[in-house]
Amino acid sequence: MSYMIPDRAERVRRLERFFPLIVAEDLAAGHALHSPQSEVVTLWRGPDNLHVPLWRMAGALPAYWRALGGNLGRALRLSSAIEAHQPKDLRFSHLHFAGVDPAFQGKGWGGTAIRAGQERARAAGLPVFLETATQSNVGLYQSLGFAITGEYDISGGGPHFWTMLWSPA
Repeated sequence: MSYMIPDRAERVRRLERFFPLIVAEDLAAGHALHSPQSEVVTLWRGPDNLHVPLWRMAGALPAYWRALGGNLGRALRLSSAIEAHQPKDLRFSHLHFAGVDPAFQGKGWGGTAIRAGQERARAAGLPVFLETATQSNVGLYQSLGFAITGEYDISGGGPHFWTMLWSPA
């Protein structure tokens, strides 16, 4: 998010407009798993709804412009790069976002929510794919059974990403 909206104060303000759009898209394309008071939230996309159709994206551009302003170009570059690095020949559940309230981080809340999503994917016979630009999350995901499948950098000084896959046993 800091690449997408570099200024911290602006990022805080704009993410309040951005995340309702993402949540609505992900709920339409998959599901959310969360704790009762939303101390942890994970957003998942199903295998048949991994990408937002061009017609819907075009219709949503005004809302994204209001949410992101001049940062929209970086957001689109980031989204395109992420999509380009997803598996093309594999049906999977996509862990799109995972977030834990800072007061609850390091207490197992994130792992619990992700394991619930893994169980849901296992029941559907699907692997789970994710990408992260946070190096400290790589170990967490590995401890949950994810394996690194690739790494890449976003052009123009963007972040480094790790792609990871979990397969149901």
